[in-house]
Amino acid sequence: MKKPSSRREFVKKTALGSAAITMGATGFSAESYRRIIGANDRLTVAMVGCGRRIPAYFAPLAKNKDNVTVAYICDVMKSRREKAAKRFKEEVGYNPVLESDFRKALDDKKVDAIFNATPDHWHAPGTWMAMEAGKHVYVEKPLSHNPEESEILLKYLKKYKRVAQMGNQQRSAPDSIEIIRQIHNGVIGNPYLAVAFYSNSRGRVKNPEPVAPPEGLDWDLFQGPSPRTQYMDIYFDYNWHWFWTFGTAETGNNATHELDIGRWALQVDFPEEVFVNAAKNHFVDDGWTMYDTMDATFKFEGGKTIKWDGKSRNGYSTYGGGRGTIIYGTEGSVYVDRGGWKLFDRKGKQVKDSKSDLGEGGTALGGGGGMTTLHVENFFNSIRGKDKLHSPIDEGGKSTLLCHLGNIASRTGKTLYCDPKNGHIKDEEAMQLWGRTYEPGWGPKI
Repeated sequence: MKKPSSRREFVKKTALGSAAITMGATGFSAESYRRIIGANDRLTVAMVGCGRRIPAYFAPLAKNKDNVTVAYICDVMKSRREKAAKRFKEEVGYNPVLESDFRKALDDKKVDAIFNATPDHWHAPGTWMAMEAGKHVYVEKPLSHNPEESEILLKYLKKYKRVAQMGNQQRSAPDSIEIIRQIHNGVIGNPYLAVAFYSNSRGRVKNPEPVAPPEGLDWDLFQGPSPRTQYMDIYFDYNWHWFWTFGTAETGNNATHELDIGRWALQVDFPEEVFVNAAKNHFVDDGWTMYDTMDATFKFEGGKTIKWDGKSRNGYSTYGGGRGTIIYGTEGSVYVDRGGWKLFDRKGKQVKDSKSDLGEGGTALGGGGGMTTLHVENFFNSIRGKDKLHSPIDEGGKSTLLCHLGNIASRTGKTLYCDPKNGHIKDEEAMQLWGRTYEPGWGPKI
């Protein structure tokens, strides 16, 4: 005998039937109808920066195209924004407006949010300009080019009350969230040490030569907030990372992710001591202007420590993977990376593991995958008031600060002693690197 339908099932079937009748009567397709019922949640966004990171956004944008519209794709290089737009059309299905200057998108009141995937020196200024224009912001790591900019951003956040997420996407990975919860609940006892690591085999960088900017590049806008300088033939594209004017070295580029996991697991904020051993050990005569190898130690109150083992140009897999974090506790240890985690008891025996099926990129340039999709969706749902940010910029700024402190220690050759309340350095010379000089007219207004 067939069981009678419940009232809930009856209401659901009635609603679906009414929808079908309405769609048939109006001639709407199923896709059009989905867009109508999601109208209250619809967001309009602009993509800013079309480098290697922008393709990682296409999957979440395609998945959410019924209630998220990309109005603009912006980049200072004509060929690059056109290339990104072509791929966007193939994967998402329509043509946004192309602009060199993202400020045109900020002027458009229909735009709710921007994705800031620009070079590091643009991360904070682009974010505070967007907040000032009333936009929410998803900003790629590192949050800022220097520690002062992170503090400035918090002032903008307090004034304009926008939703601002840093793009350290592992914060949205279910496996990482679960194992961190277990660590906080005592699965390895009291966690006291995190070792964060990254190994890559980056090659030689050409020695820079002054040339005219390439055709189609707005060099003035690329520089934006940084003081004006001569264009060099290797500045554009990826190699700006290795020049202090624009980049934050491998520590800002990649340590942000792994140091964040360590800080999250140990539940620490600002260090009280930072000491670093860093050097340029590979291709010593090439155009790379920074260290390419760093061993850094961050000591916190309560006897907790985070170590960073960063090898940009030596691909030896010291810890069994290209990147990740190991957390040591009084009763065991955890190895966690983008592929999942492994739990070990105090004797070193593996007792449990979890493997992620999100397919997030590791050391490949640009990355992307399921973690990015979840992180972007968390951003969207936080704007709608349906979720809480997994990496708000006040939290992301603390992890970014560790990268800046490592860089400052390497540049000054000093052990840094810091105020554990805010991370400020107790050394006047080192504090000279806390901020930067801006091109006139480009500094913060707050």
